[in-house]
Amino acid sequence: MGIGLKKKNVKISVIVAVYNNQDYLEQCIDSILLQTHENLELLLIDDESTDGSGAICDRYADQDERVRVIHQPNGGCTAASLTGLREASGDYVMFVDSDDYVETETLHEMAKLLSGKKGEIVCCNHILEKKRQTLPAICPAAPGVYEGEKLKREIKDRLIGNEQRTIPISRCMKLFEKSVFEGNEKYCDTKIHMGEDFNLVYPAMLDSTRVVVMEEALFYHYRYVEDSMVHCYVPDMAEGLERLRDFLCSVSEDKGILDNGEAIEREYCYMLLLVMKNELRNPDKKYLQNIRGIFLSEKVRKRVLNTPLSVRERANQLLFLGMQYPEKLLLRILRCIIRIYDRKK
Repeated sequence: MGIGLKKKNVKISVIVAVYNNQDYLEQCIDSILLQTHENLELLLIDDESTDGSGAICDRYADQDERVRVIHQPNGGCTAASLTGLREASGDYVMFVDSDDYVETETLHEMAKLLSGKKGEIVCCNHILEKKRQTLPAICPAAPGVYEGEKLKREIKDRLIGNEQRTIPISRCMKLFEKSVFEGNEKYCDTKIHMGEDFNLVYPAMLDSTRVVVMEEALFYHYRYVEDSMVHCYVPDMAEGLERLRDFLCSVSEDKGILDNGEAIEREYCYMLLLVMKNELRNPDKKYLQNIRGIFLSEKVRKRVLNTPLSVRERANQLLFLGMQYPEKLLLRILRCIIRIYDRKK
């Protein structure tokens, strides 16, 4: 596009992976079709929903020519996102989860910050929509434009290995110039469910040439759904983390990031905090056996004890204590704390 970019004419492809979210899907779709930025297409990738979501998608496609629906066999969010990328005809891409929604000016305001440069990404902020409250979530990276050495030093080198991410590794809340995904599809492992957005976003961020972090811009509404994967027990999360670590190693090696080993080990240990929290939610009476099996295994224990980690958040400090000392009494206490927390959220 170059310098002559006409921002109001930029075509944006919005990709929504849909799976059994009929209660929230219409609000999601409406919020996209009501965008003040008119040059858009909406790709609804129905991942073999069984609750009527697919029919809702078809109804919108019949009513609005900007909507395209693709029904595919169930393959998970990553597979649906890849389908959306293959089908997208826009120069820029945005992902929206099917139980979330966006403000009407989202695409217009984000497009205003585009330069037309290949490899650019614009990042907005979001509002966390919980059952009893809404909370603003602001990206820790300072608002501004990051390019060249500043982009490498302040963004790319700090994407992983920190308790709080400089920029969230999420498909959502970002407007991507489409070429950042080209060639990175090979890294996508559809069996990764813990941190699955790493599949797409981590390689794309490493290949970015310009990143814009917006100020305020609380455009995206992230709905905290209690039965979603990150808020309930997920079997085999620990095994998935091993796949994620392998993915990070592979991407780093291929892209010539030879000094990424320590950051990967820290990332692995920070993600183990989520594994601990997940296993504490395990409804099976064997939860103690499972936790001790994971955290007393030679491989995991060696990484936990030998990786320097800064843990500042109080909740994480408790989980980290359980990782270091997975004794039965401590784990029972942590399980009680998690249950109290879950009842209050």
